Amino acid sequence: MGLRYVIAGSGATGGSIGAFLAADGQDVTFLARGVQLAALKGQGISMKHTKKGDFTVCPVRAMTMEEYRDVPDVIFVCVKSYSLEDAIQLAKRTGTPETVVIPILNIYGTGENMQAKLPGMTVTDGCIYVAAHVSAPGEITHGGDIFRVVYGLRPGQEPGETVRIRLEQIKKDLDHAGISGEYSDNIRRDTFKKFMYTSPMAAAGEYFHAQAGEFQKDGAPRDTFAAMDREYLKLAEAMGLGVPADMVEVNLKILDGLSPQAGTSMQRDIEKGGPSEIAGLVYAVEEMAAAYQVDMPVCRRIIEELKARGLR
Repeated sequence: MGLRYVIAGSGATGGSIGAFLAADGQDVTFLARGVQLAALKGQGISMKHTKKGDFTVCPVRAMTMEEYRDVPDVIFVCVKSYSLEDAIQLAKRTGTPETVVIPILNIYGTGENMQAKLPGMTVTDGCIYVAAHVSAPGEITHGGDIFRVVYGLRPGQEPGETVRIRLEQIKKDLDHAGISGEYSDNIRRDTFKKFMYTSPMAAAGEYFHAQAGEFQKDGAPRDTFAAMDREYLKLAEAMGLGVPADMVEVNLKILDGLSPQAGTSMQRDIEKGGPSEIAGLVYAVEEMAAAYQVDMPVCRRIIEELKARGLR
């Protein structure tokens, strides 16, 4: 019997994970709201320009978090940080000691923070590499072939046998569905590696009002991203995370592989005038730098300008 997957937050990242798993025959429940939920119920989920091509999964099982009443084996938490409490309450209400919770958020350290509020179950840390956006209700468009989900336990976490087996099965299911699954043996390092890309890209993208294409050619946006990323590497060294020394070059290659029109979800949220993740995704770096006594002048300059624009 397969695992029962719940996708808490069925936007670009969660919808992508859920669609690939559902297309592969896995038991998936999409949790959403508003027009996205209505579209999922009415027409399923459509994926555009993915590495598997275009495909649609219909029908799909979709509902609100409040309507969900089953017992999940795995919860992929793919909400924005400002909606995280809703996902925590969902896990409290429906999870068991054998439920695995995998947060796929942009904010570094989310899993550890969630674990403190969910002591009765296993909360990993996790991240995702995918360029995707909701191009229409019920439709997600990818902007590159990379699609990788990384998750793992933090030092000191000792799961029982059932949870251990589930953690291994999740990787198999992801791989079989066409998602590259990585069960990390150093998740603090690996989630910071992703943070090293997402955070400066969001900050510099908003600073320059630029999408990936502007960062793929020589000029101020690319130079700024690289300079910020070198400062993040110094922070990682101070934190003792063991991030590879060539991570800046790796991130530039990732950036170069994106569609020129690719942007960040934080930029899209700010453009819409709603809440964004800028506090945890960008401004939190100031506190991390201070805690580890790392000077990050380029990051500081960008952050000061973004705050001066009134972005909170």
